[in-house]
Amino acid sequence: MLDLGNRVSIYQPEQEGLIFPEIPEFASLAEERQYRKERLVAACRAFALQGFDYGFAGHLTVRDPERPELYWTNPMCVHFDKVKMSNLILVDHEGTVIEGDYAVNRAGFVLHANVHEEHPDIIAMCHAHTTYGTAWCATGRPIDPITQDACAFFEDHVVIGEQGGQVAVENHAGSDVAKAFKGVKAALHQNHGLLTASRHSIDSAAFWFIALERCCQQQLAIAASGIDPIRIPDDRARYSREHVGSDYIGWLHFQTIWNQLTEDQPDMFD
Repeated sequence: MLDLGNRVSIYQPEQEGLIFPEIPEFASLAEERQYRKERLVAACRAFALQGFDYGFAGHLTVRDPERPELYWTNPMCVHFDKVKMSNLILVDHEGTVIEGDYAVNRAGFVLHANVHEEHPDIIAMCHAHTTYGTAWCATGRPIDPITQDACAFFEDHVVIGEQGGQVAVENHAGSDVAKAFKGVKAALHQNHGLLTASRHSIDSAAFWFIALERCCQQQLAIAASGIDPIRIPDDRARYSREHVGSDYIGWLHFQTIWNQLTEDQPDMFD
């Protein structure tokens, strides 16, 4: 690996004085909560722009920094592009809404609450019923290291076969998903869809979900071509993942989306 000195990533500039996103530091838990809620809303809006909506399906969560046994999530039956600060809900691991006026998505509670409870280090999680991700999950196969983008998930995702295709409304279904998320950032739930988790931020979880959907689209396109792809050797795939697949890199990618949304959709802070 490269010697990065005090830098987290090779993408951080060595030259001082350049404009570059910096991970925020918070003066209080209230300030951190505001940040997490704003980024959760932005992630929902980003999912809307990507066309990830499917009725009421899809749920994004982020832990409350002061009360980590609780998490913020998007409200039931509100389209991703209508999610805003004022309609977020705060939920506990039993599915009780602690703050907010809207109901919680039952499937979202079953999946996310179990993951958050099983893995205290996981801060945020994303799931949606997307076209390419759902289609690729029907194959029961992992993402192959056939593109540089796909290398970000090399040895960092799992395929979950248990309860595949059966709607997750019973607690044991969430337990199966939770067990699979040990040490990885993504899961392909067979016959269901994609899930991503981050031990860093909702920014990272959301970007890696968008990236995983693109990888599924690429896999399907190559499979449809009938041409056997050239697989990237494991050592090169692992090297690429270390430089372009971290939680920090996911956070960094999301800043471009954040900048676009704050300029185009100021109503998300209402």
